[in-house]
Amino acid sequence: MTIPLWCLVAGIFLPYLWAGVSVPLRARQLGTVDLEQPRLQAAELTGSGAGAWGAQMNQWEAIAVFTAVTMLAYIAGVDAAGSWATASVIWLAARVFHGIFYVFGKSRLRGVSFITSLGMSIWIVVMAAIV
Repeated sequence: MTIPLWCLVAGIFLPYLWAGVSVPLRARQLGTVDLEQPRLQAAELTGSGAGAWGAQMNQWEAIAVFTAVTMLAYIAGVDAAGSWATASVIWLAARVFHGIFYVFGKSRLRGVSFITSLGMSIWIVVMAAIV
């Protein structure tokens, strides 16, 4: 498998990572983890718990975009060992840091991470367009 596809696979699992991070934060803040109505309980979270939930939700959105641009690049025949690999690794790193900054309430750094990952997705589309 190529580096961009490994980054896609890793990105697919990031929402589950942030869901796992939210479990102890929910238990500590709310006294229990509501497995019956987890989305309703998420609305009660504040601080790091809310950040972990937000990171999870935002990653679901980001992975949809990254999946689409990865498939576009693949179909267009972009060289998976060149700039596409670099953009994918930067995208993945930015998404990991985005979640970390979300959990720790670092909104400006989270914004930089978001813009970086979005920029990498746009860069991949440009690469596909000029092949």
